[in-house]
Amino acid sequence: MARISAASVVVVGSMNVDLIAAVKRLPAAGETVSASSLEKRFGGKGANQALAAARHGAQVTLIGCLGDDPDGRDYRNHLRREGINCSSVNTVKGGTGNAFIAVDAKGENQIIVIAGANAALTAPALKMQRSRIEVAKALLVQLEVPLETVVEAIKLANGREVPVVLNPSPLQPDFPWGEVSVSVLIVNSGEAKQLFEAEADDLADRVDEWKNWLIQKKIRTLIITRGEKSTLVLNESGLKKVATHKVKAVDTVGAGDTFAGVFTTHLAEGNTLMECVRWANVAGALATLKVGAQEGIPHRGDVQSAMNA
Repeated sequence: MARISAASVVVVGSMNVDLIAAVKRLPAAGETVSASSLEKRFGGKGANQALAAARHGAQVTLIGCLGDDPDGRDYRNHLRREGINCSSVNTVKGGTGNAFIAVDAKGENQIIVIAGANAALTAPALKMQRSRIEVAKALLVQLEVPLETVVEAIKLANGREVPVVLNPSPLQPDFPWGEVSVSVLIVNSGEAKQLFEAEADDLADRVDEWKNWLIQKKIRTLIITRGEKSTLVLNESGLKKVATHKVKAVDTVGAGDTFAGVFTTHLAEGNTLMECVRWANVAGALATLKVGAQEGIPHRGDVQSAMNA
């Protein structure tokens, strides 16, 4: 069992039922490849991150929408079994969100997402959850629900100085950078290149330039995950690198979500930035050891054991 912390984390985000196809290699554009198996699992970035935080001991409230279909009912029961507060998860008419995922022999993946009920999480509906956000120790958001809803959640958090952790995936070109404040932005190297139009591997040679970008976008701290390479952490104090935990990955789906959920839990607990990243690095690595976005998310004790090994 994860130890229960004082960390109250609110996650605003998506819930999807994943259909995962195992392939030898990922298809190129216009190409058809054969799959050796197809599995149905729970996923969605919002729920994945909420579950990672909950398994790490946080008191998690998830704000989102499920369909009134059997998948929605099964998903709600699943979240409750994981100890996640689902009182802010609305049931709406229609289907629950889906994701179609291809995973190759190296554990790399391609993902297609269908919003379904996730699209029903509107800004007015989000405002009804104002009190939950304003008393949280941290707010964690992604971009698989409507953009205006995410922005409204961040504004509510900003109004009460609640730390905001944003994992802007999938990237949205219309995100109002500079109009809202982000405490921590978590991206992978590909997302960092799209967002800042520069290579993350070259950051060390352009620290001042990247710092100016953060100021312009009202981002306090930038974290860039780079797979097996060290994680980069940049803020006004400068650039730091945090070593990753070496494993032989089976499936990378959900690793980034695990990183975000565990990082946010430690941030909400009041731990130092570097300590938050160290925990998240190890948790993200361990999450790649099993197939599925949620099946591999480790509990706090597993992460602690790996860190002490």
